[in-house]
Amino acid sequence: MLAHVHCSVQNGLGIITLNRPEALNALSLDMIRALAQALLAWRDDAAIDTVLLRSSSERAFCAGGDIRFFHTVASGGPRAGSALLEDFFSEEYFLNHLIHHYPKPTIALMDGVVMGGGMGISQGMALRIVSERTRMGMPEVSIGLFPDVGGGYFLSRANGCTGIDLALTGRIIHAADALHAGLADLAVDSAALRDIDGLLASATPGKRLAALTAQLAPHALSFTAGEGVYAANAASVQKHFSAADLPAIRDSLREDDSAYAREALELMAQRSPLMSCVTLEQLHRARQQTVAQCLRMERGMMRRSFENGEVLEGIRARVIDRDHAPRWQHASIEQVQAGEVARFFDSPWPAHAHPLRDLD
Repeated sequence: MLAHVHCSVQNGLGIITLNRPEALNALSLDMIRALAQALLAWRDDAAIDTVLLRSSSERAFCAGGDIRFFHTVASGGPRAGSALLEDFFSEEYFLNHLIHHYPKPTIALMDGVVMGGGMGISQGMALRIVSERTRMGMPEVSIGLFPDVGGGYFLSRANGCTGIDLALTGRIIHAADALHAGLADLAVDSAALRDIDGLLASATPGKRLAALTAQLAPHALSFTAGEGVYAANAASVQKHFSAADLPAIRDSLREDDSAYAREALELMAQRSPLMSCVTLEQLHRARQQTVAQCLRMERGMMRRSFENGEVLEGIRARVIDRDHAPRWQHASIEQVQAGEVARFFDSPWPAHAHPLRDLD
């Protein structure tokens, strides 16, 4: 198996370990293929009853997709070629769908950094565990993109408009906020996770999740009332981010002089106006969609994103040149035209030729 993805089996427990610590486990196409291969094989293997997804590093579970690769391929570098980019997203979204509909119990150990693609491979799992080291986010809009990998599905269903805040601000949240938003199921002290492989492997097959939850309960993190951005500002998050469109959200925040509102405005002001508008429309549409429908929509949006080019400027500014001064196509959200947003939702393929047409 690929060096960056280690797979093993212990007493009917399938263990997948991400092992690319130098890149915070950023997903490559080879890693995506290795993950899918293992999950497909174990899905039909009666000897495997539970799957654990974890990292070899304390720093990160998975920091997302390999955006340097995206920039190199899309901008004509030595590995240039649109087919590689097309394969990456089609296969990544297939993997996301596979996880959401996996017929066996799955556990994601979301210890350390969990962003973008890391959210995509964990949010569909049955038990999502975070720790005091967890740093979670969907910061795609900060690089001129939108929250993909099923982000439209799970962010639009997060508690109290927290998913819309997370998508539009790109803020990074900790364990308390992850629980409040409904993006994690259990928060425990990281020290209790050191022997999680052994705990799960020794549990009764078919009852591993319940056994693990019971054993971790004494190590659950305790949070004070209102701890975390979302719990402390629940009413404000709901009020502001339930507004109908981006100008209305911004104007609502401007009427609020709280530290929370000021920070939200400051973060949103740094993001791509175009992709902020696209992201809000994505989440509104995704509320009525299945996982498969959402991923098909996002697959088309991704093709349109690289055609548009805003993402290349965002990656350049944040990752390549690191000047943190992206030259967005629009200076304000008022300059964004409805037709520009609609273009992202115009599928590049007829239904019968869509690369994810077989998802159900």
